Amino acid sequence: MAELVITGGSGGLGSALARRLASAGGNVVSLSSADLDVTDRDAVRRWFSGREVELLVCAAGITRDAPLARLPETDWDDVWNVGFAGALACAEEAVVGMKQRGEGHIVFVSSQSALHPPVGQAAYSAAKAALLGLTVDLAGRWGVDNIRVNAVLPGFLETKLTATVTQRRREEVRRDHALGRFNTCGRVAAFIDFLHYELPHTSGQMFQLDSRPGSFGIR
Repeated sequence: MAELVITGGSGGLGSALARRLASAGGNVVSLSSADLDVTDRDAVRRWFSGREVELLVCAAGITRDAPLARLPETDWDDVWNVGFAGALACAEEAVVGMKQRGEGHIVFVSSQSALHPPVGQAAYSAAKAALLGLTVDLAGRWGVDNIRVNAVLPGFLETKLTATVTQRRREEVRRDHALGRFNTCGRVAAFIDFLHYELPHTSGQMFQLDSRPGSFGIR
């Protein structure tokens, strides 16, 4: 049975997605950084070699927030290599088997920060913004092989990645949402499940899933 692969599988969204896909009988492979270092291209190549991947969800990401002038180059590289280069590497290796199968689907997990970068989050915002361009590029290149590529922007989620955000900042962000509430990992997982199984003719699209005004929603 073809595999449904999730990178960043130990995070809040990755875990919720693994549960959702498995509940429908999917052959889910949920990868933490301990299972696969997405920044190691050779390791990525070895891991995907010979595998039959139906769906790849690239949810791995880290933050190293600091004003750009005080952000160490190594921190920038770490964020970029996990959030963008690692996602690209996984996609390029997974697509080999997808082309042999004659179908496949890749979903990049981007961020609202790609559209409206917060102060002090340049590296993370840049990596997530780059995923949006990558989505359009790969969808155009691989569509002829019946391979779909989409991106989702979940919005602010209560996860380990946002655990250090102060309550004051949380309320500021919440007030930016038209509905006055945050999205949840479970609802984002449900959307990705729907996108994969119920929208087979959709590719090259970017889905903003919260109620914060932005480039894909109301202003």
